[in-house]
Amino acid sequence: MVTTREFGHQLAAMLVGTILVATFGCSDEFPKRYSVTGTVKYKGQPVEKGNITFKPSGTEGMPAAGTIEKGEYSLTTVNADDGAVPGQYDVVVTAVDVDLSQMQKRAGGGAGHHDDIIKAARKAKPLVPTKYAIPDTSGLKAKVEAKSNTFNFDLTD
Repeated sequence: MVTTREFGHQLAAMLVGTILVATFGCSDEFPKRYSVTGTVKYKGQPVEKGNITFKPSGTEGMPAAGTIEKGEYSLTTVNADDGAVPGQYDVVVTAVDVDLSQMQKRAGGGAGHHDDIIKAARKAKPLVPTKYAIPDTSGLKAKVEAKSNTFNFDLTD
């Protein structure tokens, strides 16, 4: 069975991997990355689960993502928890409460599995305002530098 945490890690890694392949092709030469960690709170409370993505604001940087667990995250660009490339970033946060119980019952997949995913997505409850899921409305920014970086985000309505 895949846990919500594992699913989030897999999804974030898949998205970042796709973007990287599109950007750099099959090259093994990636720019140096620096540790990026921090916390995400909503109304002063840690966001229990979710995802955070750093999208380059300009020409510097590379997309990086991480899973939020109990309010804490670390970013991945190429390898798990390897951080981010220096640059200016727009930051987005997504956090929803999704009931995966019906999907887990149908571990074999099949036609009904797709319907279960759609139903679960429609019933998902946002844990933070949806404005934080869009770079243009999140208002969250970060400048990753050539050092260990910590960015704490306190989200409000």
